Amino acid sequence: MCRNIKTLFNFEPPATDEEIEAASLQYVRKISGFNKPSKTNEAAFYSAVEEIARISERLLASLETTSSPKDREEEAAKARARSALRFGG
Repeated sequence: MCRNIKTLFNFEPPATDEEIEAASLQYVRKISGFNKPSKTNEAAFYSAVEEIARISERLLASLETTSSPKDREEEAAKARARSALRFGG
């Protein structure tokens, strides 16, 4: 899995449209191998990003869990701590 794609399910507050779009863009970049598509591929590239974002929104809305939502700030702090251990700083 691409490290830049973050888990979006079961957070409080829920994932925003911008977060879903960013994850969709990262996914399409990863599988296509393009960071920025050529003019020839631009329409297909951004169409895929839009479709994946819509599908992701539907998926997130339909998932269920019995666990309590995770706190975004707490999870971000844990990620920063892991990064500091791994890379120093």
